Parts: sequence; C-alpha cells; structure tokens
Amino acid sequence: MKRVLAGTALCVAALVAAGPSFAGLKAGEPDLAYGAYQRGYYRTAFKEAMKRVEADPHDAAAMTLIGELFAEGVGAPYNLDEAMKWDKLAAEQGDMNAQYALANAYLNGKGEPKDLATARAWFEKAAAQGHAGALFNLGVFALEGNGVAANFALATQDFRRSAELGFPDAAYALALLYREGQGVAQNSTEAAQWLKRAAEEGYLAAEVEYGIALFNGDGVPADEQGGAKWLVRAANRNNAIAQDRVARMYFAGRGLKQDRVEGAKWAILAASAGLRDNWLDNETNKLSPDERKKVEQAIKTYLGR
Repeated sequence: MKRVLAGTALCVAALVAAGPSFAGLKAGEPDLAYGAYQRGYYRTAFKEAMKRVEADPHDAAAMTLIGELFAEGVGAPYNLDEAMKWDKLAAEQGDMNAQYALANAYLNGKGEPKDLATARAWFEKAAAQGHAGALFNLGVFALEGNGVAANFALATQDFRRSAELGFPDAAYALALLYREGQGVAQNSTEAAQWLKRAAEEGYLAAEVEYGIALFNGDGVPADEQGGAKWLVRAANRNNAIAQDRVARMYFAGRGLKQDRVEGAKWAILAASAGLRDNWLDNETNKLSPDERKKVEQAIKTYLGR
C-alpha cells in the first residue's frame, strides 16, 4: 500500500503501509489483480479486483486493493468515501492491510473523522495478525501517551516486534531507545546493531547515525572508512548532516582520501540546505581560484546541470 501515515514522537520519518497480501488464492492460481497493480497497470488491477469481488463477495484482499486504488486515484477516480467503504468491508472480513488503512484514516482524519481511540483499535486488530506498520504505530501510541504517561517498555516491545518483521522505522526507533536507555537498559552495542539493521533496509536517518557510530566507535569497533561509506551514501541522498560530515572527512583526510575540492563541494551543499559550519567555511575560503572552479563544476555535475 502506498498511503503515507503519521510520524512519531521519536522523529523517525513517515510510515508507509505494507502491500496488500491477497491471501486465500488457490495454489497455482495467477493473481492478475495484484500483479497488474505491482506493474502499474492500475485500470487492469481495478477491473480484475472487481471481478474477484463479484465472484466472491468475501474476497477481502480484492476489496483492500479496490480501496487503495480509490484512495490513490489510480485505476479509479480519487474518492476517499469509496476507499473507506471498501476498506471497511475488507477490515470487517479480517484483512490486516485494510485494518491498517482504516486505522490511519481515523488517525489522520482523512476519509474519516479523527478518532484516536478507533484508530488504535484497528491498529490492534492488524497488529494481532502481525502487521509490522500497525505494531510500529502502537509503539508510537505508547510513547505519546495520549493523556497518560508514556510507556517506554510497551513501546520497546512493539518496536521490537515490528523491527523483527522488517520495518526499518521500528528498528531505528528501537535503536534510539537503547541509546537513551528508555524502556530498556542503555546499551550502545544494541543501539548500533539496530541502527545497522535500519540502515541496511534503507532508512536514511539510520544510515547517517550508523555511519557516525562506526566512525567514532560508538557501540561498534571504530571503522572510519566503514563509517565514511554510510555517510557518503546518505550524503548522496541529500542529507545535510551527512554532507557536512563527509565534507569534514575529505578536508581532514580521515575515512576518505583527502580531497579539498570534494570537501568544499559537500560543504556548500550542506550549507545550501541550511547547515552552516564555521570550520568548513574557513577551510573552503582557503581554496585557490583553480580549486574554486573545480568545486563549481563538481556541484553542477552533482546537481545534473
């Protein structure tokens, strides 16, 4: 599913729902509706999903897909009322993806009136079936408290279950709890391990923090070159903090071979994103006219100009 959900108190980025499961097909039977959806043939996906519902009024997976197509406005007109109708039908049939989508509608007040209690109830139903995103959201609920004291132990439990199901947002959140010693005993080694897992799953903030942890030897053996690889990866995804750190490494020749032109390039990119660094400004000001021309060209190449 492609609907984007609310962020968390840990500032761990927006969530994205997992794809529809389409369970219940007979062995060997081709799933034309979901296959078309995955390949971007949305009209075909809609038609095939409708055929399935007509053939089986209890086909919850097809109902979930129809709801998603209405919610995205692809393959069907954008219509949140229709999306909610199909999500409710599928959720009541027990489809965890529909339950998750419905929970987010109530959480965000989009398609349904905002109602945190109802949102939580639907998250709990989806989580009971092992929906990673729902478990993560329940962890967020535990952290935010919603009128009661934050329950870090419960958040840790939910984040761990979600992370073990492959949800990188949860792995990152769990790393922060271990780093701060909230809900669990402070443990920099555990924090680094969960940061690594989230980074390997493409979570940008984790790429930055795991790179820094490697560079500094925080919870893992110090590895400046290893840390540099993660930070360069994040810098190329336009993360200003990573760009700043990479600039410093290039100027200092630590973790990366010293290259004042590359250092200045990344320093300027970080500054353009609002992250100013006096030390980098001073180093950049020492560049020769020829080096400045090379920096200008390097930036143009990076920006595709």
